[in-house]
Amino acid sequence: MSKKARQRISYVLEHPNSSPGGHRLGVNGLAIDQTNSILYSGGRDGVLCAWDLNQDLVAPQIFHSAVIDETISANTSKRATAFRAQTQAHTHWVNDITLAEKHTAVVSASSDLTVKLWRPLAETPADPVTIGQHADYVKCVATPTVDTNWVASGGLDRKINFWDLTGGGKTLEIDARGEEVAEKGSIYAMGVTHNVVANGGPESTVRLWDPKSGKRITKFVGHTDMVRSILISENGDLIMSASSDQTVKVWSVTAGRCMHTLTMHDNSVWALFSDDPSLHTFYSADRSGLVVKTDVRGTNGEFDNGLSLAVAQENDGVTRVVAWGDSIWTSTSRASINRWKNVDSSDHTQLPEAFRQHRASLATIRSRDGSLSTTVVPASPGGESSYKPRHKRNISEKSILRISNTAPIPFMLGSGNVDENSVSPGSQIPEPTFNVAELPEPIQHEPEETIAGQFGLVKHRLLNDRRRVLTLDTAGEVLLWDLIQCRPIKEFGKHHLEAIVPEVNTKEAVAPWCSIDTSSGNLAVVLEPYNCFDAEMYADELSSLENTEFREDQRINLGKWVLRYLFANLIDEEIRRDEAFRHKLNEEAIKKTAGGRMLPPLAISIPGPAGWQFSEPSSSATPRATGMHYPPMTPGMAIGLATPGSPMAPFLDGGFVTPLSPLEKRTSQVSRPSQEREDYFADAIQTPGLDQSNRLAQTPVTEAPPTSTQEQPTKTPGAETNGKEKDKEKDGGKTPSTPFGGMKKFRMGGFSMKLGRSASTPQAEKPVALDEKAEESESNDSQHEKEFDDNLGGVIQKIRDEYEKQLVDNPGQVVETKITPSLPNDTPVLKLPPGTKVIIQEETSGGSAEVYRGTVGSVGVDVDEIEQKGPKWLGECLLQNVLPVKDAVKVSFVLFPYKGELPELAVAADGNNRLNANRMLRVKKILGYVAERIDPEWKDEVGRAESEGGEIREGVMRPEEYLELWCNEKVLPHKMTLATLRTHVWRGGNDIVLYYRANGKKEIPVMEEVEEVEDGKEEGGKKSEEVQSPAA
Repeated sequence: MSKKARQRISYVLEHPNSSPGGHRLGVNGLAIDQTNSILYSGGRDGVLCAWDLNQDLVAPQIFHSAVIDETISANTSKRATAFRAQTQAHTHWVNDITLAEKHTAVVSASSDLTVKLWRPLAETPADPVTIGQHADYVKCVATPTVDTNWVASGGLDRKINFWDLTGGGKTLEIDARGEEVAEKGSIYAMGVTHNVVANGGPESTVRLWDPKSGKRITKFVGHTDMVRSILISENGDLIMSASSDQTVKVWSVTAGRCMHTLTMHDNSVWALFSDDPSLHTFYSADRSGLVVKTDVRGTNGEFDNGLSLAVAQENDGVTRVVAWGDSIWTSTSRASINRWKNVDSSDHTQLPEAFRQHRASLATIRSRDGSLSTTVVPASPGGESSYKPRHKRNISEKSILRISNTAPIPFMLGSGNVDENSVSPGSQIPEPTFNVAELPEPIQHEPEETIAGQFGLVKHRLLNDRRRVLTLDTAGEVLLWDLIQCRPIKEFGKHHLEAIVPEVNTKEAVAPWCSIDTSSGNLAVVLEPYNCFDAEMYADELSSLENTEFREDQRINLGKWVLRYLFANLIDEEIRRDEAFRHKLNEEAIKKTAGGRMLPPLAISIPGPAGWQFSEPSSSATPRATGMHYPPMTPGMAIGLATPGSPMAPFLDGGFVTPLSPLEKRTSQVSRPSQEREDYFADAIQTPGLDQSNRLAQTPVTEAPPTSTQEQPTKTPGAETNGKEKDKEKDGGKTPSTPFGGMKKFRMGGFSMKLGRSASTPQAEKPVALDEKAEESESNDSQHEKEFDDNLGGVIQKIRDEYEKQLVDNPGQVVETKITPSLPNDTPVLKLPPGTKVIIQEETSGGSAEVYRGTVGSVGVDVDEIEQKGPKWLGECLLQNVLPVKDAVKVSFVLFPYKGELPELAVAADGNNRLNANRMLRVKKILGYVAERIDPEWKDEVGRAESEGGEIREGVMRPEEYLELWCNEKVLPHKMTLATLRTHVWRGGNDIVLYYRANGKKEIPVMEEVEEVEDGKEEGGKKSEEVQSPAA
């Protein structure tokens, strides 16, 4: 069975005071539904918004005049537009939107690789649905008319895909890769009609395709920079392209060449819009924010004689421009949308006298030679407007732009006007002298209305504890977030982000377990399977949790903790379904047993080693998070004086379990000498998976009872080896130290299979050579193992398959649950905001594609979908408490007495004094290690506590109370970890050099004998000593 692509989990934190009604980041897409007077917008926050324009409340449309009318602007409501609806359609930027199916369908293209369909006018509101997906960012989407039921999309994967909006999926794919450089074939602009599709991008070429066959028609070469916007006339013969080379080119499909190059912009032209089927009137906008309206009606195709007006000036580059009636809407990199008063460009326009005379002369000359265009500018509805504004201002000559380098206007007349009668028919009009304005003066200086957006996050800083994040929004507000609680915890007002960091940051070094993304204006936390379980924190660092009892120096896995409560409702639903499934199985088993139809056992159960007792629930009830009916902690998992390790349990499918059971009072590892208890320094959550799995499966009976008279080597605490293991080591097999002695660590490969036998057979305690037949039989059996889906549902399938096997093997035995989620003393209870978004994404060649989106409150309802789309590792973590296996990250260090004030520690025969320990080892554990070797009183107290099975007596000074650990002439805090020590104190890559000294609170007597490590006890060729503790 082929495995899925790597999947990751994301969750999005939202501000509790946030409310719908506007974008958080810049707006990239605009579209107008003229039928219902609705403006649609798509933003970089992944949101689609619908706005009621209330067009009747805007300026009257019965007059046509380019006069600036302050009276109308004053009487018109500045808040005419009203918020209608919005949806979080995408997890990344929305790059373009279009309308289809008679304005009932809003189709969006996004950088999350998807093309989605939203029906905001439907009677029953529904979330957008994905109709297609690209292999890279989708940059544009287009449709021939608003009545069609298909759209075309183009993206950075150099593909043009056609999608059926009625559920037909992809109907056609066009490969638009570049001819010379394939990567330059990325599609940034596209226009579509029923007969032709045009696209452009970094290749600076406009390519034409047949939308029916997908074959290329032709290409237009002429631009010198990226093509950013394309328009196509309704008949498909005229194509207009805007480019970063500051030009707008007009192409003729029939002639196959460029007809006009328009140069009214002095910056990169980013946007084009026209609602004129013939494109004789169109709008353009550039990077400087200039919005231009161009009218070439009545010029008979001579664009040089058209009129180009600077209508408005935005403060930022204009990403989209649309117009309808008396208004123009523009979007920029800001979250707001501006509405500007449109300008009439017909013959009624009040232009400077010289320009009006020039236009009149053009019309007269063309009428004489019969070349006047049949295109007539329609008169105003109802004739002359009855509205007479009190304040009028003619269009300034500085607002008239020179449409091209060959255009005769704008100009200033020289000696006199052009005599119309002196020009013979067919001759060209003499061009008067003109002065081009240096900077155009826009007709509109302020928008009539601003559709305000919200404040989105634009910057973040992950603090050293990797549990808190500082963010800065577009309003300049700084906010502190808790990634575990999924909510903001403190507001700092308007400040520089970096100025707040020193106030809240701590000196910690925590392993990376998540990444932060604010590209959509929200705080998104991304969890990858390869490192989301790497970070831990000590339970005694929690200050907000109450009524939870923890073991001494217990550590909490951050990734498992937050996942446990993001999917808490899913776990509850799976437990409910599991109870129903087992209840049905048990009923059937009881009926068969009662009817005498018991099946013969297919396998013989071999009793486990003496002393190994399984704690089973007293009933078939499924264990709940309260800890009731949950097996007690596996023997050997107590946390001792050494670095505490996360609780571990046997492997499941190549992972290891971290069972969290009700706390039980058991012999403290603190009271046992390091030679007789488990390895001194603890592993992290990775390596112990190897040791602990062996330890839990077979070692409880192998642990020798502690004896005070037994002599043990102390240079390598807890590293007991028997003769057989030494022989193996000499043969080349290096055996790491193990907690109970005589236990060789298994290697990663093939361990899970062997582990299954070791749990039930005492023979696994010793390496047994299998004959060839047995190995061959085992190999054949493994080849016929049942396969399960590589998703979260596959974990459920395997659990239920085990139930059925149990009934076959033990027909009379009640099936007990195998769903064992972590308990509150391992993952303390969290109450996350129910609206926190939960997203499952899958890696693709161009990024990551969303496969599921829900909320903390809805995951319980979406169980079926999550079982199908969720990753297997997530199911093992949530339902079986199994984490992926990973090697421990350790830190090497050496210990010396400070200036010779205290005795030195024993060294190996070869003079080696290096120690290795898990990076989460605390300073106080190192001091305990030192005290056992230099302080006979503390050693005797530890031995007494071990022999009596008790704890360290009250009043006895702990090592951290009378010893200090120094590094770089600094006293180290008792709770500082080795990782923090290396990062913030040592700041080097070599072995950390530590010095221990007494603080004078206790006199340390000199030990009579110095313990040495015998040469025979050392591993051959070993260059550094590894010390461990019961772990984790």
